Amino acid sequence: MLVRPAHGRVAFLLGVAAGLWGSLVAWHYHRLGLTLSHYDARGHLVVARRIVDSITPGWQQIGAVWLPLPHLLNAIPVQINALYRTGASAVVISIASFAVASAAISWLVALLTGSVAAGAVSAVVFAANPNVLYLQATPMTEPLLCGLLAAAVALLVAWIQREATPRAIPPGFVGLALALACLTRYEAWPVTAGAVLCAPWARWRAGDGLSATLRRTGAIALYPAVAIGAFLVFSRIVVGHWFVSDGFFVPENTALGRPVLAVDEIVWGVRALSGYVLVGIGVVGLAALVALGLLDRRRGEALVAATLVATAAVPWLAFMKGHPYRIRYMVPLILAEAVAAGAAAGYSKRARPVVIAVLALAAIVDLRPLDLQAPMVVEAQWDQPNIAGRRPVGDYLRAHYDGTTIMASMGSLGHYMQELSRDGFDLRDFLHEGNGDIWLAAVVSPRPFAGWLLIEEKAEGGDELAAAARERPAFLEGFSRVAEGAGLALYRRVASSEVTPQNFTAIVAR
Repeated sequence: MLVRPAHGRVAFLLGVAAGLWGSLVAWHYHRLGLTLSHYDARGHLVVARRIVDSITPGWQQIGAVWLPLPHLLNAIPVQINALYRTGASAVVISIASFAVASAAISWLVALLTGSVAAGAVSAVVFAANPNVLYLQATPMTEPLLCGLLAAAVALLVAWIQREATPRAIPPGFVGLALALACLTRYEAWPVTAGAVLCAPWARWRAGDGLSATLRRTGAIALYPAVAIGAFLVFSRIVVGHWFVSDGFFVPENTALGRPVLAVDEIVWGVRALSGYVLVGIGVVGLAALVALGLLDRRRGEALVAATLVATAAVPWLAFMKGHPYRIRYMVPLILAEAVAAGAAAGYSKRARPVVIAVLALAAIVDLRPLDLQAPMVVEAQWDQPNIAGRRPVGDYLRAHYDGTTIMASMGSLGHYMQELSRDGFDLRDFLHEGNGDIWLAAVVSPRPFAGWLLIEEKAEGGDELAAAARERPAFLEGFSRVAEGAGLALYRRVASSEVTPQNFTAIVAR
């Protein structure tokens, strides 16, 4: 079903409106002091900053656990201290991504159903969700994922519909959008695989030859395939593994090894994020997309849109491996829900006005866009009580810092490193995992490399340095415990002349 140019203009206007709305919401959360309340929000700023600001600056600092695109986009802006300390540049990226996602959702639903109204209400379902709104007001990476995925799937559907017309979408546009999404978050990988596999089906059902269809789709698939392959090679070079899937969390989820329970956790999360009404209509719309994509020769592209639900594959696998439960991992499914709900409205024909009215009412009344008790807003504040508890550590370090290196695990304390930037500390003041061989040598014997040790002793059983101190008491030889709070301990190196076999125990005990 070809969409008229007016549909695209409406989607553009909705995107502009979403950008203005998102900016107002971002300012609202800034005034409440919640922009950087999530520890991962600060962690993403740290990874972007350390590419330049590091004991060992360079491309290796991009890391290999989080995907690189969000940090590359923000790498230059966060070298400005004000942008690094406030996260403002990353928030701008999130707001722009939120606007793109809203416009793309509207366009995609209009492409599928031919209904501008259905497209508009689907954008409202997405843009009114308080959990989505909070994340787009922070440096988190989910907004960029949603923007790129929505745009990529919409472009792919448009390519399928227009491939044999003078208004055809260049395959490179589609492939590049998918590749960028695959370099943002892992949820894009199963969606991309599903969409690329469903695209030939849609073109073949529309009457194209199979070999030609596979060849043309292959030109699209090449882009994300190269992007993922390049990341795997990069990971192998930087950390010695093709893919890092564990070792950065303590398996504690009750869904460990239990696939059905993992599904239950995802379903519960989506329902908590958006309510029963929107979930119910979304399920009906998803069923319609799958049925039409399989059974209607003219609507095979509907199956491509349905692949957005594949973002659930990542939390499902993570929960089965014991990853701690995080409501945030279900937020990308709100994108699929919005498209499916819009499809339910667009395909309903005679009942369309009623369904649209119900969706609009649920989005505004049931969701409560600025709800401070929304699950994502609550989850983001888990670390807030620890900020005051850590204050004695920061106070001592600020008062006594002598310019020597501070050794700390970025995997556990990256957010605290960003927090300390307000006291004038740069990332080059810290020795962390990203410093490669220097870090590995210091884990064996820190005294030659660090004047201070920052150790997380409680969260998830303690970090790597806490484990080293437990397993090898000599690890702390030559360091004195000088401050602690909220599970964080600060050790200071003592002068060599002060350390003897006779007084070592007493020094460490201080």
